[in-house]
Amino acid sequence: MRILARAHQMPVRVIVGAFVLNSGLTKLKGAEEAAEPTHGMAKTAYPFLDKQEPRDFIRRLGTVEVALGAALIAPVVPSALAGAALTAFAGGLTGLYLRIPGMREPGGLRPTEQGIGLAKDSWLVGIGSALVLEELGRARAERRARC
Repeated sequence: MRILARAHQMPVRVIVGAFVLNSGLTKLKGAEEAAEPTHGMAKTAYPFLDKQEPRDFIRRLGTVEVALGAALIAPVVPSALAGAALTAFAGGLTGLYLRIPGMREPGGLRPTEQGIGLAKDSWLVGIGSALVLEELGRARAERRARC
């Protein structure tokens, strides 16, 4: 695993990282207002979250977003690690889109008007996966070159 991110990876890492970091900071600042609706949506998709208090949930979510955003922005965090974390997080967000009623057109994946905001999180899955796959491919090529 590389120690530093590659220069060509940094634009996408910084843009996505800043977006995720801002989302986390916003949740931490306004936890009271956002707690109920955010927790309600999350527990609709993931019923096990019903056991958490909305304020605790939003604080944890905000903290995760801040950590993920910072990891993406920091070039010392390997892209494979940052990409894997982004893919996992975005997979959860995409699960909201797939599981919450009314987010998709009946019988397909096309978003409804209400689902567009969640459907865009699928892009984050692609970005995170691309970071991981590039690093895995480079590591494989480096191993082959040594043989």
